[in-house]
This record gives sequence, C-alpha cells and structure tokens, in this order.
Amino acid sequence: MGLINKFKNLFNDKSQKEELESYDKGLEKTRKVFTSQLNLLNNKHKKVSEEYFDELEEILIMADIGVNTVMDFIEKLKKRVKKENIIDSKDLLDIIVDEMFIIYVNNDVIVNKINFQKQTTVILFVGVNGVGKTTTIAKMGYKLKQEGKKVLMIAADTFRAGAVEQLITWGEKLKIEVSSNNSKDPSGVIYDGLQKAIQDKFDVVLIDTAGRLQNKENLMSELNKMNKVIGKIIPDAPHETLLVIDATTGQNGISQAQNFKTITNITGIVLTKLDGTAKGGIVLAIKNDVDIPVKFIGLGEGQEDLKTFDIEKYIYGLFKEIGE
Repeated sequence: MGLINKFKNLFNDKSQKEELESYDKGLEKTRKVFTSQLNLLNNKHKKVSEEYFDELEEILIMADIGVNTVMDFIEKLKKRVKKENIIDSKDLLDIIVDEMFIIYVNNDVIVNKINFQKQTTVILFVGVNGVGKTTTIAKMGYKLKQEGKKVLMIAADTFRAGAVEQLITWGEKLKIEVSSNNSKDPSGVIYDGLQKAIQDKFDVVLIDTAGRLQNKENLMSELNKMNKVIGKIIPDAPHETLLVIDATTGQNGISQAQNFKTITNITGIVLTKLDGTAKGGIVLAIKNDVDIPVKFIGLGEGQEDLKTFDIEKYIYGLFKEIGE
C-alpha cells in the first residue's frame, strides 16, 4: 500500500513513532472490523463491479462514516475507476485510502492547533452531559502543562452534581490549579476565574461548562452571557470553543455538532473514546457533514491519552492492515 507506507515513513523520530503507536492501538477496534471486511470484499470480488460498490457502501456506512459522506465517496471512486480504467479490485485499495484522505482535507488548510495568544489564551469547552467533557479538560490541562504552560481550569459547570468536585479532584491529581466558588451562576464563576488568570499571569485557561441541550434557547442565552463576560475581561476571547463529542454515540454525535454549531461559534471538536468504538469513521463524517475540524481525539483512559488529531496518522491507523 503506497500511501500507507508513505504515511508511516513520515514519522521517523521517537516521539512521532510513539504517537503513531497510540493511533494504531486506539483505532484497533475500528480497523479490525473495517479492514477485515474490506479485505474479505476484495477476496470475494476480484474485479470491480456494481455489486462491489454496493457492498463497499454498506461497509463504509457500518463504520459510521455517514450516509452523505459515503455517497459522495462512492461517486468519486466510480469516476476514478472509469477515468483510470481500473478493473482489478486490488488496484482500488490504494485509491480508497487516497480518497479517504482527500475527503477529509477537501483542499482546505486543516488547522488542528490551538490558537495560542501572547497573553492569556482562553479555551471554552461545550458539549452534552456524559461525553467526558470534564475529564477531557483535565487531560488537556495535563497536555499543556507537559508543554510548559501555566494552566488554570475554571469549574463553571454549576449544573451537574459533582462536576465541580470532579474537576477539583483532577486538579489535585495533576497539580493544576482550579478556580471555583459557591455561586450557581456560571458567568460569575468565570468572571472570578479570569480575574485570577490575569492577576497570576496564567498562559492558558480551560473553562468547563454545563452540558445540557434539552432547551436550546436557554443554552444559547447562557453561552452568550458567558462569552460576553469572557470578552469583557479578555478582549477577543474565548480564543477557542471546543465541542466535546463521545465517538461511541456515532451519528448522534453528528447531530450534537450540528445543534451546537447553530448555538455558538465552534472552532474545533474533541472526539473522546475513539478507542472504545468500532465506528471510528465518525471522524470523516463530522468533517464532511459539519465542516468543523477535529482538533483532538481521546485514545485511552490515561491522562496522556488525549492526542492532537493528525489525519495522516488517523488514515494509517485505520488502513495499516488493508490488503494483508
């Protein structure tokens, strides 16, 4: 597989190899189902045919790549097959990998990095309950601390019982400061936390928020209020608003992204529990259906298992056993 080997050869230094191993391990469930089915399909159909495409379509949909994305993808494959006069199904494997890469990048410059500022950088986290938002914030704090940044976490989820205590416990474990108070008003908690961040010269502030989506209007007004408070204290902030989605929820995660996109300006997505699902194709569906880049992925339960998303490592992790 030319493209897969090319991606593998890109990551030669030790840290890159370790990261590649994380993707490899984290995407194991998806790869086992996905590539084994692709390999079976290619063994069954030695020649490319309509039947081949029908079965391929089904495999892709089962991997949670999303119906719209799959239809576009199959259409592009058919065009390339015709144009390049491909008959043998084995010759199509490299093109499948190639088109997966193209469908994500889509001629865009994919920005997966945090928009860090010279002064304090503010990152707001949103998402429904149960997606692992508070844990993700702690992992992000750990990641940034390892990079030498002074991090403050603000416990502004005053709605979920135990959310504040959970973040405080993580802060104690990771030796990262947490700002909280007894107020039930999240904007008040954020106000106090940001004042502290400026006073004590923190590099990055990570803000936890309540994860309810039952009443869109209430959530919209609450987020507007938070954004105004943040912007008054630190102009142009928040610098990032990251939506946390649980990869195991599949297409439900896509509708969450679509809903939140109408409520506030989402700059990136954090996809948690990607290692816990066989439907890792959701990464491609999110980008294609919602057009928001995946900036981070959760590939395990450890504090070091939040990784900056890299499309090349993802494609490698997904397809490394194809054609074997």
